[in-house]
Amino acid sequence: MATIASTAAPRGGRPEVDARRRARRRTAVLAPLLVLALAASIVVATTIGSADLAVGDVLRSILSHLGVPRELIGANPLDRLRDGIVWQLRVPRVLTAAAVGAGLAIAGAVMQALTRNQLADPYLLGLSSGASLGAVSVILLGVAVVLPVAAFGGALLALAATLGLAGALGAITPTRTVLAGVAVSSLAGAATSFAIFWSAEQDSYREILGWLLGSLAGARWPAVGIAGVAVLVIGLPLLLSGRILDAFAFGDTTAASLGIGVQRTRWILLGATALLTGALVAVSGSIGFVGLVLPHAIRLVVGPGHRTLLPLSALVGAVFLIWADTLARSAFAPRELPVGIVTALIGAPVFALLLARRRSEA
Repeated sequence: MATIASTAAPRGGRPEVDARRRARRRTAVLAPLLVLALAASIVVATTIGSADLAVGDVLRSILSHLGVPRELIGANPLDRLRDGIVWQLRVPRVLTAAAVGAGLAIAGAVMQALTRNQLADPYLLGLSSGASLGAVSVILLGVAVVLPVAAFGGALLALAATLGLAGALGAITPTRTVLAGVAVSSLAGAATSFAIFWSAEQDSYREILGWLLGSLAGARWPAVGIAGVAVLVIGLPLLLSGRILDAFAFGDTTAASLGIGVQRTRWILLGATALLTGALVAVSGSIGFVGLVLPHAIRLVVGPGHRTLLPLSALVGAVFLIWADTLARSAFAPRELPVGIVTALIGAPVFALLLARRRSEA
């Protein structure tokens, strides 16, 4: 049976062969550079804030908490206050940003491949609006302690409603699913607005607004656990689905001819993407443009092959959201912007430039 890799491009054209070689060379250079950039971003971003910290302080705190003997660290440990700032406040927030950015970028690339829709993003099936409705409900009820659970539950209910509506319209196709997702998203958004309006006397607007716009301000180690486990358990298998997604890019007929169960595989991948997105939204709120823009940008550099697109998108997503969140919490200190505002301010013009470039190349 022919492999998917062999069908990824015509054999006869020398330009296509050269393009694949250039893409492989770029990937070989980019991948290690992005890994180093991610490690450096985690450490350097942790030093930024109102408390004066150096890179050495951050490394000593992290190494000591990882169980490295003090003799090997080679310096006096941090005092309790600065160690708490590093380990209890900044490191969890930076790691959560990295996990959420990587997960959203993976989810966006997968959604775009499965729906063959270049405008698809992780929230396409109404997940963000469903999660928002669940989160706002518990905030207004005064039980925000269960906010991640409520947000995740709201995302899953929105997914179920989307698939149920798509099935009621006939055979569940990508187009019907997207349209059903738009309808569910609008309904959940209206319900969220109504809940906020009806509870106008409650002093919860700042917390609600921060969550709706996306915020990592409250990220602690439990958030790292939720986002990290979601990326490892769900995101990692999605990273390994590159060959399957390459087949979907050529259409259902081509995928079926390569031995792929089209309908079953599509819904498994869609369900996995929805679960991943729901878990990420539960800890970060709705953060736009990460899953929409970054896969497009990576395609311009290494081409459309998903075996390289997915891991590189994850690395770029992690680095990007770390620095977007760092900018959000430090640009107007002591006030803090929701990180969703920063990603939108950066993502919208970048997306416009990408679209303009694609049009000029067409």
